[in-house]
Amino acid sequence: MMNRAILLGRLVRDPELRTTQNGTSVCSFTLAIDRRFKNQY
Repeated sequence: MMNRAILLGRLVRDPELRTTQNGTSVCSFTLAIDRRFKNQY
């Protein structure tokens, strides 16, 4: 099974790729966004 996501933003630091004990690859990263809202109170 494969999940797909589209994320827009800037990487804050280098992604960290690691492998779990059962062989599954996991990637962790921090994403920064600058999003403005029109109707802020």
